[in-house]
Amino acid sequence: PSSSGSQRKFTFSAWIKKSDFSSGVIFSSGEADGNPNFALYFASNDKLNLYSSQGMEYTTNAVFRDSNAWMHIVISVNTAISNASNRQLIWVNGVQQTSFSTSNSIAQNTDLSINTSAYRMAVGTGVDNQDYFGGYVAEVVFLDDQALGHLSFGEFDEDSGIWKPIAITGSAATPGTNGFYLNFQDSSNLGNDEFGGTDLSVSDIVATDQKTDTCTNNFATINPLIVMNNDTVYSEGNTILTPGGNKGNWQIGFSSIALSVGKWYVETKMIEGHFVNGISETTSNQLFASGPEHFIGGFTKEIGYYSQTGNKFVENSQSSYGASYTNGDIIGMALDLDSGTRTITFFKNGASQGAITLPTDMELMTFGVSNNQAGSPSAQFNFGNPPFSISSGNADGNGYGNFEYAPPSGHLSLNSKNLSEVLS
Repeated sequence: PSSSGSQRKFTFSAWIKKSDFSSGVIFSSGEADGNPNFALYFASNDKLNLYSSQGMEYTTNAVFRDSNAWMHIVISVNTAISNASNRQLIWVNGVQQTSFSTSNSIAQNTDLSINTSAYRMAVGTGVDNQDYFGGYVAEVVFLDDQALGHLSFGEFDEDSGIWKPIAITGSAATPGTNGFYLNFQDSSNLGNDEFGGTDLSVSDIVATDQKTDTCTNNFATINPLIVMNNDTVYSEGNTILTPGGNKGNWQIGFSSIALSVGKWYVETKMIEGHFVNGISETTSNQLFASGPEHFIGGFTKEIGYYSQTGNKFVENSQSSYGASYTNGDIIGMALDLDSGTRTITFFKNGASQGAITLPTDMELMTFGVSNNQAGSPSAQFNFGNPPFSISSGNADGNGYGNFEYAPPSGHLSLNSKNLSEVLS
């Protein structure tokens, strides 16, 4: 900040979706070349921490490991309050955190190392551009000289009981001297302050990092909880699969949302390697443990399309199917679970390879890709939020998603709004 605001009273609110399980800073303040003097962060044990070099330190007993859903965090600080435990409050998804393994309150009327021209403030990283938060961030609000609670930013849905965002209005839209509101809607300036104050500087973020996977419409990603080989790396918000050191083994990625009804469309882009794209029954989920002749490693209940031969695998039975594919090709997968005969159709660069009938014993399914080859193998998932540049741009029939090729009629991108419509 160019000038100082309140160093005793402030509020921070953010919606986040974790992608990995390493430590990472959500919000910080401190000298640009040093460690944060103030930080809200996840430790490597998935516990949430609130820290200040002036003596405040809180570590939740709760662990936060869900990488497939959005969560909302609010911290409210007012060091002038006489009750020590109320000087710093934390809410997660509308629930106040009261169980801590460490709980050291700040002394009354302490000035914290934040909201002053002497220190940098940062979102999604430490002030030294290290300890990046691995995940998605939306609806970030910092309020100067206000200590607001969770109800200023969210509410429980009356039907589902799920905590959801509300519009930033009233007191929550009163920034004070140095407050800011980041809604990330301007891809050319993702640090834009919607309140009209000084924009935040952007570091290591480009226009393609802007996503429509948000706290109001949660898109599928690769599920990092399903890992066959421990050195598999998921990146770019769990949309890119890159095998690690053990590249000789088949390594896998499955969608974070499983399906039993509806019509759905997903794309994958092959960067390098030998690939199988397909679907798996969730009771299997070990795609290609021992090679393409054993889709899901000898288990049944899966269908795959193999890059090297163009063959299809249906419950471990291999036969001729379509064209082979290679690096740079985009494979579309259209899953129809609503018609009398349930099918999956694979597309190579927009060209249909033909419908494959699903076995009757496949019930709850995930999309998947398996990759194997020495070198730098990689596969990129597009559930409607592509990690790669799209040259054309095609949404589904409800207007959601961004695909290289148009989804077949009636097929939707895999997100919470579409799921709500299909399941209603």
